[in-house]
Amino acid sequence: MEPTDSSASSALPPLVDRQQRVVDYLRVSVTDRCNYRCTYCMPEDGVDHVDRADILSFEEVAALVSCFVQLGVRRVRLTGGEPTVRRDLVQLVAMLRAIPGLRDIALSTNGHLLPELARPLRQAGVDRLNISLDTLDPQRFASITRRGDLQRVLAGVEAAREAGYPSIKINAVAVKGFNDGEIGALCEYAWSRNVVPRFIEQMPMAGGALYVPGALLSAAEIRSLCEAAFPGTHLVPHKGGPARGAGPARYWSLEDAGGDPGSPDDSAAGGSPRLLGIISAMTEHFCDTCNRVRVSAAGSLHTCLAYDDAVDLRTPLHNLGPEGVIATIREALTHKRDGHTFQLIGLGGPRKAMIQIGG
Repeated sequence: MEPTDSSASSALPPLVDRQQRVVDYLRVSVTDRCNYRCTYCMPEDGVDHVDRADILSFEEVAALVSCFVQLGVRRVRLTGGEPTVRRDLVQLVAMLRAIPGLRDIALSTNGHLLPELARPLRQAGVDRLNISLDTLDPQRFASITRRGDLQRVLAGVEAAREAGYPSIKINAVAVKGFNDGEIGALCEYAWSRNVVPRFIEQMPMAGGALYVPGALLSAAEIRSLCEAAFPGTHLVPHKGGPARGAGPARYWSLEDAGGDPGSPDDSAAGGSPRLLGIISAMTEHFCDTCNRVRVSAAGSLHTCLAYDDAVDLRTPLHNLGPEGVIATIREALTHKRDGHTFQLIGLGGPRKAMIQIGG
């Protein structure tokens, strides 16, 4: 399914910010709407959605992604809102798959529509899936999503496995007093299906309105809870190094007292049967190795999740063409921040909610 590189895709110098971080990973929001209302993602009273007429068309998305690929981006993740509520999403995936030089297409989803879409999306060219799954308890699931259906999400995981994705991960926002007692159960669920579990520290998005400081479950606490759930084991950095993935997660292997991490082959489903990922924006920062930028559903370039400043790409696309877009991207990267200013007390975040930028 992977297109071969063409000379056009590598003709330009790579995209490098002022800190000399190479940007090769793009997250594209295809909608700011969602069929769930997760408490850490959307305020209870909702958000101001972009007018539907201002949402990027598939042709515009493909044109912008092509510009990023020319600048060395090789991985694209489709996000939302919830990307699967965008009509004809499979068609967009096929359009992106045809871009020479784009090596990897990933999708982040709440899983609700995967029972129907997992196979068509795989056939169109999606390589990797991240599926939100914060809890295995139906009541807790209904509470945190405000309207979600746990059984549909679990069925979506199974549909994805049957569709043959090379990599499937489940993402859980770790919240003290909510799902801290399920760290082991979520790992067990994932590992038994050759899926990688990942836990995410909650960030103070939406001006901190959705953030409860005392509920933050830190990366260190997540690791301790995982080890406690499996007596006689300990976590070690995966493969003994920095254990970084293509994005912000750091990966750990659960080893028993004899040092056995399970299967050493991590080529299937993204990792070994006992591989664990943690995204620790709050307590173990990773800004110094940031390799990604984001494009909103309306075509605004966000060089950092943690700030509200953005650069319009749609206008140069229509007025100046690809050359104008590329110049605009390069200029924006000269202003990419050194790092975020998230604070454990809930200050320092952007006004935008997570649903408005896609995480």
